[in-house]
Formats: sequence, structure tokens, C-alpha cells
Amino acid sequence: MDHTQAPVLEALAAYHEAGRLPFTPPGHKQARGADPAARRELGDAVFRADVLATGGLDDRRTSGRVLERAEALMAEAVHAEHTFFTTCGSSLSVKAAMLAVASPHEELLVGRDAHKSVVAGLILAGIRPVWVEPQWDAERHLAHPPAAAAFERAFAAHPDARGALVTSPTPYGSCADLEGIAEVCHRRGRPLIVDEAWGAHLPFHPDLPAWAMDAGADVCVTSIHKMGSGLEQGSVFHLQGDLIDPAALRSRADLLGTTSPSVLILAGIDGWRRQMMLHGRELLDRTLELAASARKRIERIDGLHVNDRADFTGSGLAADLDPLPVVIDMAELGTTGYRAADWLRDEHRVDLHLVDHRRISAQLTHADDEETVRTLLDALRDLSERAPGLRPAPGVAVPSPGDLRMEQVLPPRDAYFGPVEDVPHDRAEGRIAAEMLTPYPPGIPAALPGERLTGPVLEYLRTGIEAGMNLPDAADPELRTVRVTRETDAA
Repeated sequence: MDHTQAPVLEALAAYHEAGRLPFTPPGHKQARGADPAARRELGDAVFRADVLATGGLDDRRTSGRVLERAEALMAEAVHAEHTFFTTCGSSLSVKAAMLAVASPHEELLVGRDAHKSVVAGLILAGIRPVWVEPQWDAERHLAHPPAAAAFERAFAAHPDARGALVTSPTPYGSCADLEGIAEVCHRRGRPLIVDEAWGAHLPFHPDLPAWAMDAGADVCVTSIHKMGSGLEQGSVFHLQGDLIDPAALRSRADLLGTTSPSVLILAGIDGWRRQMMLHGRELLDRTLELAASARKRIERIDGLHVNDRADFTGSGLAADLDPLPVVIDMAELGTTGYRAADWLRDEHRVDLHLVDHRRISAQLTHADDEETVRTLLDALRDLSERAPGLRPAPGVAVPSPGDLRMEQVLPPRDAYFGPVEDVPHDRAEGRIAAEMLTPYPPGIPAALPGERLTGPVLEYLRTGIEAGMNLPDAADPELRTVRVTRETDAA
């Protein structure tokens, strides 16, 4: 196929060249009706690219096959048999994949380090999770993806499970043994779903970890906006093999998705694929060199340690490591990642995505260069020098791996939609959670609907909030109260 083409972008250019006059949504009519202040801030190009996908970009019967051709180009680019675009983010994509594999009341093996969007899929679909334990680094208080052997044991205990879902890479860059997990699934004729939201770049350079399609996964979900050049909410899901019906997967996505897809977001996905096919190797060569250099220079800053392969991979840990999320441990500085990230934003206008009780992460992509890295390094050196002013930081009572896991008493759907009540935090121990309690980012729930709350987890969340943790999905984000199932309905 001709990867110099970008069907969505080309159709958008043709739309404007034809001088089409829309009497359709969107109501701003090519910026003419948009708020003047919005036009000044956003620019008219944003509104001009915001056209109706069907009956605008393409005709009412989509006979131009604009989106279909763009999806076929993406599928070839990443060695998939089918690719589907969505403008609703990977949160939708992963739900569609889950619904294509398991039906209500059926079991699905799921790594317990899954994103909250996976848990939302369990709630909406009524799928029963069989949790597969991550590989825990007790020293660093960090979870890596579950091992293939853990999925083997889970299938042995739950032979009727319809398939498996694993997250790889994690937001920390940890990668699963996808080939091993795929083999475990396929030996039983079961599909493997990979939540590869952080792996858009992986297919485009041989020195990066293996990506899901090449490793044998049946379907994988990728966020184009995270490590790629797409706009926020741009996501694709890829399919191969005969264990999942492509028509069923598309239907599940249609069931959940919007009927008004953003052409802006679709164009971003299309442009990213073309960029990577034409220039990806060169761009990522430079990015990998930049990341290696940045890691060495950060490591030389007093009190900072960059987690590398020696920290994250090996026996009982991750199978591989993506080097572009530069994860910085600041335990030696005597402060928390929360406090450090806030200080860097306030004092240096440097924003970091992933923060936790002892780490920050600077995500590098092909968009970074020596100038952006120099700004980061200057800010980190200043942070090191000013660290005494960030101490003492509130402590976070991080549970041991054994104490972190709780009993799943009810299916997530039953607990979430059943009768609930809010109880004071100090009376929640032993009760069954009716909400997700998710430190964000990275968005991995500490407690799920249907789990019996324990003292160590509640104390972790309470002390985390006091230290700066964000808990956005709780009914009470300050956790003064916790939403639980009513006693008379609890199992």
C-alpha cells in the first residue's frame, strides 16, 4: 500500500477545495458562528477541520471509503489484519475488546494492575473478573505485569474463562512476556487482549520492546495521543487471527462509541501513521539516543535515581522495559513524587504526568529534543538543591503486596449498581466497596466495587491523600466517607 497517502487528511483538503457549504452539524459552520474569543485562542483552522464525517468528509453512503482506507493503511503499518479507529479514547477501545471476548456473567482473566477503564468495562458488561496478580517489587512498592505462569495458573483454576487481558507497557514502561501469555491463551483456544495504550511507538523501531501484534496477541488497544502524534482521545484497536470476529468487534465499538466522530481526531491518527511509516525509524533513532543521554545526566543529579532495566526487569519482575518513560525515584531526596511534581510545575512550569509516593516520570517522545531535555534537567537540578525545603514530606503507608490485595466478594457490576451507602472512613474496614478508589495518575484502582475493604488499603489511601494523592473517582475525593454496599445487601 502507498503510505504517502493519508485518506482522512486528503479528504479534508478536498472538502475545502470544493468550497462545500454545510447545512449540517457542527453548528459553528466552519468557524463563522464560533465564539470570537474561542476563535482567537484556538484559531480558525480547528473549526475548519471540524466537519461532519458522514455527509461532509465523505458522502452520506461513505462511498469514498475514507475511513476504511485509512484503517487499512494503519493495519498494514503495524502488521494487523484489521484496524479500527475511535475518537473516544482507549477507554472505549478496551471496553469494546472485552465485550467482543466475554458476555455478561462470563469470566475473563484480567491483570490486577489494569486501568480503571477496564474495571468500568467489567461494570458495564457484567463480566466476572478473575484477577491475575502482578509481579510485585516489594522494595520499590511497584507492580509489573503478571507473568505467563500466573495466567497459566488462573486458567487451570478457571477453565471456562473466555480469554485474558494484560496491560503492557505499564505507565512505568514495564512490559509483559506477551509471547508467553499469548501461548498460554492459544493453547486453550482463548484470545488475548493487550491494553497497549502506552505503546503506539513500539511497532516502529526494532530496539523498542516487542509489540502486541508481533507477539501474537489477538487484539490490542493503542492510544495514539500518549506516545504518538495524535490528538487527545485518538485511539485504535488492532485485530488478528480467527478467535475474535471482526464484525463483532466493530459492532461492540459502535454500541459504545459516538455517532459524531471528530474528524480532527481521525485526521491526527491518519497523520501519525503516515509520519511513522515515512520517518518513524529516523525519529525514534534520535529519541532513543536522547532518552539514553537524558537518563545518564539525570542519574548524576544528587538524590535522583533513574529506574533502568536492572531495576525493573529480571526474575519476578518485568520481561522488558520501554526506555522512553524516564521514571525517576526520589526516595533519597526525602520527599514525595506528589510534592516534587507540584514544585516543578509551580517553579519551573514543567508538567509531569505520572507521579506517586516516591517517583515522577518524564515521558519522552519523538517531539522532544535537546532543548526540552535541557529545560527538564535544569528544573531537576534546582529541585535537588531545593529539596530541603520540600521536607519533611507526609509519609504514605504503602501496604505490602499481600496486604494490598483484597477479596472480591461481589461482581463489580452488582456492587456498583446495587443499594449503597456512604460510611465514615474509620468505619469502612470490612465493608464491600461500591466505587472505584483510584490514585490518578496512573489510574490503577486500589479498590474496586465488590472488594472487601481492609485497614491497610484504607490507610494507604488516607495517608496518600494527605501527601497529595489525587483520588478523582471517589464519591468523596477527600475520603472522609467511603461508598459501600448496604449491610443488608452485602454478601
